Amino acid sequence: MKPSLRALTVGFVTAFLVATAGTGLATYRLTLGTIDRLVDRRIENVSALVAADGRRATAPLLLARIAALARRRDTGDIGFQLTDAAGGRLGGNVTLARRFAPGYADVRRRDRIQGLSAGRAFTRPVGDGLTLTTIAETEPFDGYRGARQYIYLLGYALIVVIVLGGLIAFGQTIARRFAETRLTVEAIIAGDMQRRVAVTGSADEFDRQAHAFNRMLDRIAELMEGLRNVSNDVAHDLRTPLARLRSRLATIATRADDRMRDDVEQAIGECDAILGMVGAMLRIAEIESGRRTAGFTRVDLAALVAEIGEAMAPVAEDGGRDLVVAVGGPVPITGDPRLIEQALLNGVENALRHTPAGTRITLGAAIEGDRAMVTIGDDGPGIAADQRALALRRFGRLEASRNRPGHGLGLPLIAAIMRLHGGDLYLEDGEPGLVLGLAFPCDADD
Repeated sequence: MKPSLRALTVGFVTAFLVATAGTGLATYRLTLGTIDRLVDRRIENVSALVAADGRRATAPLLLARIAALARRRDTGDIGFQLTDAAGGRLGGNVTLARRFAPGYADVRRRDRIQGLSAGRAFTRPVGDGLTLTTIAETEPFDGYRGARQYIYLLGYALIVVIVLGGLIAFGQTIARRFAETRLTVEAIIAGDMQRRVAVTGSADEFDRQAHAFNRMLDRIAELMEGLRNVSNDVAHDLRTPLARLRSRLATIATRADDRMRDDVEQAIGECDAILGMVGAMLRIAEIESGRRTAGFTRVDLAALVAEIGEAMAPVAEDGGRDLVVAVGGPVPITGDPRLIEQALLNGVENALRHTPAGTRITLGAAIEGDRAMVTIGDDGPGIAADQRALALRRFGRLEASRNRPGHGLGLPLIAAIMRLHGGDLYLEDGEPGLVLGLAFPCDADD
């Protein structure tokens, strides 16, 4: 599974914070370690000036050398203490509160050396049971370690703030451009084929992407307009001759004998079916043009469902089916009441046409969250999950032989009406049977 953009962002921020904190801590510790090594080298060299390795010197001579070094400018900040074999202090320019083991050691404020808050000590035997301890500061002034910590914290905090600020600004830019693209896509889905992604003129990657996306939309709109024009022209051209043919057949039927009249009436029925298909194609084209939005008004979906149920109940009963209507309080939406009525009638007629006698059909309306829902369910044979996309396609027929009545435009017409209203059409398993769902946006005022 590919990680989401949010997961990638969180992962990047986490890795950046860990890396920044680790780098800051490592730099701080490395700085302290470097200072300690430089101070250690210095006090070792100064200790050698007092008592060179391998050369014996008496205590008075060593103390004289310490006094001379303490007066020099380059070593005047160095502390010395000379002790005997018993640890007794013989002299020096500092007095230590504790004995240091041979080698290097840290000196802290608790050692109570006047004027020194942090430093390093180098202790070594210098012969005849004498021990020399050499001390130097690692901080140029009191509180320098805290000031150094503050500088590091402030510096790396500013880095974090700048990077996170840039990341937030970058994320907001991406989110805004994605939102513009999403709004364009939603507008196109709703039927506004002229909508395009905004271009800022900056010629950056986002603008180039917007240009490419808009060119794709232009091409799609061109192809769709060509297909729409072909189907509309064919439908318009067929409707008039078909109407004339039906009228002519009706005239012939009035003069034909009984045997021929049956054949002519069957031909008239075929003409009616073709005219119904042509009318449905033109109706879908009209709806998808978006011109019907001018007739939108406030509609109580529950009341409309109740009316459709009352009108279709006798039709269902004549076919041996039971139509049950379940509505509660008002379900307000904004839309074209005639188109919504047609969608509901098509949905109920679809259930009546494709279910056997004895089927129970339910018709309901309710508010679910921010959606106004209409459900048309039945306990008939239903539609297999892999066949539902075909059922929603224009001229889609589940029966390959196409011997049953119908032209495969009922559900596509409902889908076109739902797109005009910014809603969705879906088919679900009724366990048993099928549920046809129409999801409308609720009124913003409710």
